Amino acid sequence: MLNSAKSIAVSLPGMIINWYGEGCFKIQTGGITLITDPFESSIGLTPPRGKTEIILKTLTPWPMTEDEEGGKVIRGGGEYEIQGVTISGFSILGESSEKFFKTIYKVGAEDLTLGFLGHLSEEMPAEAQEPLKDVNILFIPAGGKPFINQEKAAKLIKQLNPKIVVASFFKTPGLKRASSDWRALADEMGQKPEVEEKLTIRKKEVLEQKGIKLVVLKI
Repeated sequence: MLNSAKSIAVSLPGMIINWYGEGCFKIQTGGITLITDPFESSIGLTPPRGKTEIILKTLTPWPMTEDEEGGKVIRGGGEYEIQGVTISGFSILGESSEKFFKTIYKVGAEDLTLGFLGHLSEEMPAEAQEPLKDVNILFIPAGGKPFINQEKAAKLIKQLNPKIVVASFFKTPGLKRASSDWRALADEMGQKPEVEEKLTIRKKEVLEQKGIKLVVLKI
């Protein structure tokens, strides 16, 4: 069952998105920095640095331990509001266990909505999809196992119908775990995106965009 929560979009100026590998993104919006799924350097990649106001964790070990990162750490289902950014967390109980629990998030900022599917491994049940339908920007695993496979990911993207899809959890130089690259997802979506350094979001351009655009970022 999915925790119920209501999300409210907010109006803030400016949004820049950078990727650090796996599910870790730095989102700068209205003078606030939000980090998703920060990691340790032991995975072979370099963690983000600098001041952070909000940290989202889509996979949380159980029992929980104290966090050492700076900023407000969000984990688990519920509603949150931090400096004008609204966050709705939805627990994915079907993919959780006695050792960890998974969460997906809907974030309101810049009069846009962002959906973070995090460590999603299976097809989302209908009740889990409903809160994320028509999000403007969707972050989704693109490298296959142990996460959702590319065929199912492409099907889910079509159902949720975002304007922009940002690939996460795919093969990148230095990453120690085995993973596929993002091209299988691109093929399933019928797209040939260019790899970009960062993503700059402007509300007007996003809302006027026709169809769904796949974005692939480099570290």
